[in-house]
Amino acid sequence: MRAADRIRRRLRVLWRRRAQRHATAQLSLVRRRIATVVGAVLLGLVALAFAAVSDGAHELFVALVARWPLAPLFVTPGVFGLVVWVTRRWAPDAAGSGIPQVIAAGRSKNSAVALHLVSLATAAKKLVLTVVMLLVGGSVGREGPTVQVSAGIMVAMHRMLRVPITAGVLIAGGAAGVAAAFNTPLAGVAFAIEELAAAYEQRVAVLVMGAVMIAGLVSLGVAGDYVYFGAMHATLPLATVLLLAPLAGVLGGLAGGAFSRIVLRATAPGSALLRPIRARPALFAVGCGLVVAVLGIVTSGATWGTGYAATRALVEGGEQSLWFGPAKLVATLATTLSGAPGGIFAPSLAIGAGLGNLLKTLFPGEPAGAVVLLGMTAYFVGVIRAPFTAVIIISEITASRGMILPMFATALIADFVSAQVSRERLYSGLARRFLDTPAPAAAAPPG
Repeated sequence: MRAADRIRRRLRVLWRRRAQRHATAQLSLVRRRIATVVGAVLLGLVALAFAAVSDGAHELFVALVARWPLAPLFVTPGVFGLVVWVTRRWAPDAAGSGIPQVIAAGRSKNSAVALHLVSLATAAKKLVLTVVMLLVGGSVGREGPTVQVSAGIMVAMHRMLRVPITAGVLIAGGAAGVAAAFNTPLAGVAFAIEELAAAYEQRVAVLVMGAVMIAGLVSLGVAGDYVYFGAMHATLPLATVLLLAPLAGVLGGLAGGAFSRIVLRATAPGSALLRPIRARPALFAVGCGLVVAVLGIVTSGATWGTGYAATRALVEGGEQSLWFGPAKLVATLATTLSGAPGGIFAPSLAIGAGLGNLLKTLFPGEPAGAVVLLGMTAYFVGVIRAPFTAVIIISEITASRGMILPMFATALIADFVSAQVSRERLYSGLARRFLDTPAPAAAAPPG
């Protein structure tokens, strides 16, 4: 009997332990779901607020230029230098796009470095400095910063509810940021698969799609069902696609690959190009700001900011100077090399639209907006080397579902050509810079 009693007691203990483990697992699952839902709602609202403030900053700058046309020659270079000095001294993890930081945080084996890259403090600095750049006409986008900020919000919510931080949390936050920034839920999922996640698991897929859906619903509920760059319903005949897709793909791949190669070479730790920048980073940024100011004045403001107005006009069949694309490329390259915070998504789409503007002179009988779309696709893929993401984003932001197959053909060609120019993908290469950075506590403030 004693042996039987011992067995029964042992079984009761094992059953209680199992029940406790099950209850703990269920509680952890509930906390994770709450953190994901609340984080997605918050980041959707923050993305919309950031978009409104960014647009307001650009409008203030346009009003300033209208009143004092030569003011950018003094204001833009000075603020470029100030922003870079502040960034290097107090917010080094807020520099650049924001997407490389999220990729680096997901790959880093140093939790202190990873969490600092996507902390709320870093996110707040990123928001403020990006708005300041738009306030002086910097050729930056808000989508990359939105990705970093969104990942930061998602991480903060999981930490608050004591849920373990995994790569899936970062991926979900970043993907939801893309969805909220462009009002493109499918593009958020595609971006997670193609750019943020090296290995994509089913659990991560569910987390990503849940976060993207909620952030997209928040954006839809607050801002309405809008199309980011306006609707483009035209299509191209097969004969034109067979000529235009390879031409656009090659040109966009060459230009986008060259942009990536220059940025990666200029920011490589052992680069000779980097030595003068390291010696006088703020002064170099002033020079970059002067380039941006001059280009903006020469193009009557077309290259200021994200380039949204000029891009939308081209997508809807309007006209722009043939110099818009090349000028926007130089302005974006100067802004990126300056080291100031700001994304390259929207400026890259604008440059691609400028490429399409050049191509449409070779196809005068075809719908101008359709030709512009292939130019956008080609250059965007050439820069980010994510063809699936590019096609989904552009088809969603222009409601151009009839152009998906021509865009896929263009994207695949552009991706191949870009890879020959720059073997390393831009965001992966820039992410390695942050992986090589020491932990924040041990890092000396940059000069």
